[in-house]
Amino acid sequence: MDYKSSGVDIDAGNDFVNKIKPFVKSTLNANVPGNIGGFAGFYDIAETVGKIKNPLLCSSTDGVGTKLKVAIETGKFDTVGIDLVAMCVNDLIVPGAKPLFFLDYLATSKLNIENMSEVVKGIAAGCREADVALLGGETAEMPGMYSDKDFDLAGFAVGIVDKEKIINGSDIKESDIVFGLPSTGFHSNGYSLLRKLIKESGYTFEDEFVKGTSIGEMLLEPTKIYVKDAMEILNSGINIKGMAHITGGGFYENIPRILPPGTGADIYRDKIPQMQCYEFIKKLYSGEERELYRVLNMGIGMVMVVDYADYESFKQFLKKNLISAYEIGKITANKEVRISGVDF
Repeated sequence: MDYKSSGVDIDAGNDFVNKIKPFVKSTLNANVPGNIGGFAGFYDIAETVGKIKNPLLCSSTDGVGTKLKVAIETGKFDTVGIDLVAMCVNDLIVPGAKPLFFLDYLATSKLNIENMSEVVKGIAAGCREADVALLGGETAEMPGMYSDKDFDLAGFAVGIVDKEKIINGSDIKESDIVFGLPSTGFHSNGYSLLRKLIKESGYTFEDEFVKGTSIGEMLLEPTKIYVKDAMEILNSGINIKGMAHITGGGFYENIPRILPPGTGADIYRDKIPQMQCYEFIKKLYSGEERELYRVLNMGIGMVMVVDYADYESFKQFLKKNLISAYEIGKITANKEVRISGVDF
């Protein structure tokens, strides 16, 4: 008896590391010294810290949820890594932090080198899009812990922000304007509901969604990474009073996280861009529409609250810099988040 016969193949693990090294290297920058494969990753923050008056490190961790089941069932693994990075770095930018580096954790019952290499390839693509270094990771082969082809992912990201410039929503007030940055689809939340709706309606992931795109491919559209747009906006001088990453909990549970006591928000449903994927799901769904806005992003992946005084300059900045955003609501004294056509 040996370790391999027990279900853990050390040689396969080494082959996997060698296969993913080029992906990891593609994310590294001058702030990352040393070689890949050490016991810890290093990141030189001296230059970055020197530009910030009162620097604070900011961290986040997240996963991809049951969207992984869609990847497993369709055999398409190259996008869920992008989702993993997006879920972490999009949280980092909410308080105004600039993401610096990322680490991943991949766990599976039996390591499939080809499939998991595609996952890491996606992670590297997400890191390049977010301008972060993939500083390290852990791949755990754990026989008996997962069923058949199942695996799980977790991501960890670290960024930096000036303590004096942290965005926490504390000065949001009635009449401030709510803008929404569009999503690319369902992002990485609500997939237990989505999978159930699709399967109970008699569809398969191989069925056509629109010409040239299957339902599975539509579901695997990667989460948008908002880092570049957010950094442009935050460096513009425009007063962004609050930001909310619209993930699990939708509008109803994420927007209140940045609102001061005594304030709420009215969101205008007709201002949110209509997406084919959401229209498709609405046709399959027979419950209360409010539940969809509590589970899914419904077409808006990031919310920004702007002072009414900056309204025109913000719109001009968006247009000049070709950043897509919609005016979707306003801050109120209602002490709750309401959606037109759903709550009022």
